Parts: sequence; structure tokens; C-alpha cells
Amino acid sequence: MRNPTAAMLVIGDEILSGRTRDANMHYLAGELTAIGIDLMEVRVVSDVTNSIVTAVNDLRASYDNVFTSGGIGPTHDDITADAIAQAFELSIDVRDDARAILEARYRDMGAEVNKTRLRMARIPDTAVLIDNPVSGAPGFSVKNVHVMAGVPTIFQAMVASVLPTLTGGTPLLSQTLRIDHGEGRVAGPLAKLAGDFPDLSIGSYPFQQNGAYGTNIVIRGQDGPRVDQAMTILAGLFPPKAA
Repeated sequence: MRNPTAAMLVIGDEILSGRTRDANMHYLAGELTAIGIDLMEVRVVSDVTNSIVTAVNDLRASYDNVFTSGGIGPTHDDITADAIAQAFELSIDVRDDARAILEARYRDMGAEVNKTRLRMARIPDTAVLIDNPVSGAPGFSVKNVHVMAGVPTIFQAMVASVLPTLTGGTPLLSQTLRIDHGEGRVAGPLAKLAGDFPDLSIGSYPFQQNGAYGTNIVIRGQDGPRVDQAMTILAGLFPPKAA
């Protein structure tokens, strides 16, 4: 039985311009791997409504889960909520449940929810709110699309709120072996090993250190004994060089 699948949509001009380095994809991939949801695709789009709508509709039709990151803040260029509403053909406005959360949060801070802050309470109809214990402003889910903030600490908190509601699968196991040979030396034996273990993913990642070439081989799979068996064979093919 296959694992559930997922895609991530990173939204924001600041990512595409290089001004901001995205950290959320790395975090999400690790969290999904741990519960057996396979992250299959990551896209990055600019703050353009049509681009977001097109990407969301494409991804939600192709994968079991879609996670978006960015564009749900209080400023004029935070257009993700409106784009999601358009993608699902839903109306969007300030919702009482989201407003109540914001009002309670800012009241505790000794502040008021002004018109700008109230933008963060604009939620599409039928969406389910995602808890945000960091800053209060909620994310939301519409069917299989989970809409989250781009700030890493808030994104991580929202992921923690959503994951327990999802159906997982078999976690992916991984082992790594460092080989002190370049890829040209390991390519042939590695291809044979991959052919003998078609149920496993075997990746080759070259490096250079102190003028010498080497390769890190990563074996991944859902069957622990099979991963162990393949790794044992691999280690026998390339014993450590004598000091």
C-alpha cells in the first residue's frame, strides 16, 4: 500500500528574489517523512493571484495533501487567503471565530485589533482554522490544502497543529555510507546494487575534501531489514581504505 503524498507551495517574491532563504521546506520534509507522508513536489511562486490559484489547483488535484507557506499576514501583498478562496470558488471575509482569536490575543498584549490586523481574520467560507500558538493569527485548511504562515517559527507551530489530523503511512528509513572514491569508481557497482534492490532508493552524492574525491551513498526504504541488507552489501563492495 502506497504512502499518502504531499506537495508544498512556497509563496513570496522575497523567496524568488533571493532576499529570504526558505527554511520551511526542509522542516516540512522531515516532519512528513517521520509520519510516512511522501513529499513529492515543491513549487515557488510569486505574489501574483493567478499564479497561486493555478499552482494550488494543479497540486491539490495531483497529491493527497498540499501545504502552502507565506502570504497570510496583514499587509497589502499578503494575498494567499484570497487566492485560495478563488481556487476553491469560495467567498472570503472576516470570520467571527478568527476575529475572536485575534481580539483575545491582542487584548492580552494590551493592544487593539485595528483594520490592518483584522485582515488576518479574513478566512474562506468552510475552511477549518489551524491553531497558531506563536502569534495567534490562524492558518486554515480547505479540503486537502493547508495554508500556513511563512515565518518559520509560526509555520512549524502550524505544522504541529495539522499533522495529527492527517493519515500517515510507513516512515521512510535512511542509512548513509561514506566511500572514499569518486562517483566514476562507484557508478557501476552502485547501478547493479540498485537493480538488485528495486524497492529501495539509492542515491549518490559526491564531495571533495582536502583535495580528495569521495561519495556519500544514501539508501532509503520502508523495509528496515532490506535497507540493512543493501547497506551490508555496499560496505563489502567498498571497504575503508587503509590508513
